Amino acid sequence: MNTCDCVKWSIVPIEECTWDSVQAMLPRVSEQRRTQALQYKHAFGQYACLKSYLMLQDLLREHYDIECDLLFTYNEYGKPELDIRGANRVDNEQKPQFSISHCKQAIAVAVSNTPVGIDIETLRHPSESLIEKTMNEQEKEQIAAADSMDEMFTVLWTRKEAVLKYLGTGIVDDLHNVLSNTNNFCISTFRVSPTTLCSICTGKI
Repeated sequence: MNTCDCVKWSIVPIEECTWDSVQAMLPRVSEQRRTQALQYKHAFGQYACLKSYLMLQDLLREHYDIECDLLFTYNEYGKPELDIRGANRVDNEQKPQFSISHCKQAIAVAVSNTPVGIDIETLRHPSESLIEKTMNEQEKEQIAAADSMDEMFTVLWTRKEAVLKYLGTGIVDDLHNVLSNTNNFCISTFRVSPTTLCSICTGKI
């Protein structure tokens, strides 16, 4: 399933998050990505950093015929963007957009011709203080009325995260109204596993 034809994504369960798997991936990524991965102290952080790079590389090879090592630049909010100067038949000003997310159970990567945001989360039981901090009154009513409070909170949370990643701003101080005006967005939310949900946000075409 796709939010729109221009969006392609890959979701891979985390099954072998070990130091051996990390060591096996290190030679397969750019020097920039190796440096970034090794800044994490734990195997999970290194694994997710390396695996998401390889997933992105596979998607770009399949859908954009990009074979080069991937290098990244970062905007003022820390959002990564591709720096693919010299890639075959790809102009840097027309470079594909991408988004990466991971949770304890899976890694998700999306690519598109236009801005895209993806977020994947394991179902979580929110505290009252977290709900107050992140949800507006309508959303709090949705959570309270839902058959599964954990699922409804996670649905709303992934949708907010996907929108913020689409916008490229990262987490903002006011999370209450992120979904208040979605007329310009197309957001798709779906279940990846019994305990994992994913949302993808693109602009409306």
